[in-house]
Amino acid sequence: MTSDTSPSLADALAAGTVVLDGGMSNQLESAGHDLSDGLWSARLLAELPEAVTEAHLAYFLAGASVAITASYQATFEGFGKRGIGRAEAARLLARSVELAREAARQAADRGVDRPLWVAASVGPYGAMLADGSEYRGRYGLSVAELERFHRPRIEALAAAAPDVLALETVPDTDEAVALLRAVRGLGVPAWLSYTVDGRRTRAGQPLEEAFALAADADEVIAVGVNCCAPEDVEPAVETAARVTGRPVVAYPNSGEGWDAQARAWRGRTTFSAAQVAAWRRAGARLIGGCCRVGPEGIAAVAGLVD
Repeated sequence: MTSDTSPSLADALAAGTVVLDGGMSNQLESAGHDLSDGLWSARLLAELPEAVTEAHLAYFLAGASVAITASYQATFEGFGKRGIGRAEAARLLARSVELAREAARQAADRGVDRPLWVAASVGPYGAMLADGSEYRGRYGLSVAELERFHRPRIEALAAAAPDVLALETVPDTDEAVALLRAVRGLGVPAWLSYTVDGRRTRAGQPLEEAFALAADADEVIAVGVNCCAPEDVEPAVETAARVTGRPVVAYPNSGEGWDAQARAWRGRTTFSAAQVAAWRRAGARLIGGCCRVGPEGIAAVAGLVD
């Protein structure tokens, strides 16, 4: 667990490789929880918070040093559709950070003695829509409109004092610009992570252009990719390292594809911890898994990193 004497995540990345957790949703589903609701895992922040803590704990015990909070799909608008007011929504956003902190405390009680960090998840606008549009981008909103959407929940999450903000699964450069504007001046570091298709963002922009947006952002301590196919990671990591000179974050899906209509994963798993060595050589320093990568996969990654 982080303390006054623990290194910052930025310092840890400068010194070596740090292991991220895996997919929150698949871990909750494997424990028997129904996530078919539009709020996805964020629903459990209100209804069953202990389940979220247990999911985080499983990853810490597996070897992860960073927990990504269950706030990916947690927004004022999404909660509002369920009749949850802004004050309660802000409390639930803060709770997502508190639950990860509690998991870190429990991990320490069970003998985990390495530093543990909490990353507050900031999912894209498309996550709130719950229709798979985060895999397309281009929502028809301006950068200013996207910034107005993101800023209130980013401020609520930052007020809960996470170690870092995870600006994740970003499908296009307009949203990246909005997110980078929204985190400016908050005093909380961030990483920026795109979801990609080959050497382009999901919206089709070249990755050189996308990563360059973060090159001069003081708040950004890492840049990279997540929620993509494992085979897309290595070239993206190489590009991110070359363009930004920053540590690179990489946490792909299992390799299966998301069918938004059926709300199900299709295809086969291609994620393998054996790929980690190549990602590290390319510049990845913050490595884990996203959807459908569970504690066993993260344990394998941690074993290779150690």
